[in-house]
Amino acid sequence: MSQPTVGLSGQSSKLVETADLASAFGNPGADVLSSMTLMTLLEGSCLAALDGCLENGQLTVGARMEMDHMAPTPPGFTVTAVAELSEVKGPKLVFTVSAHDGMEQVAKAVHVRYVVDKERFFKGVKQKSAKRSQA
Repeated sequence: MSQPTVGLSGQSSKLVETADLASAFGNPGADVLSSMTLMTLLEGSCLAALDGCLENGQLTVGARMEMDHMAPTPPGFTVTAVAELSEVKGPKLVFTVSAHDGMEQVAKAVHVRYVVDKERFFKGVKQKSAKRSQA
């Protein structure tokens, strides 16, 4: 396994279907790709860039995404997101991401992820769940 390094890239694609539309998420009449679905696609390209780069017992968690949703995409189009790891500062990973629907660029984003210890992370999640159960 190698460590994440600047320049790593990954991509993910999605055919826009009815369930992906803004209208399916409570925005009546907006039959175009929702920003929520687009963000998920952008994040997926970052995860693809990291495939095979983490040590056993590590995972990454998303901490921030700043996205410009620049153009609408109707159903039937395939949107492809491409991420490039642009900065590594210890556990902090910063990605530059863009998405295209075959006709035009539809998004650009900066996504920040952190490499964390999987066991420690899920221990904290379990403790939080237990506190809620006791309340």
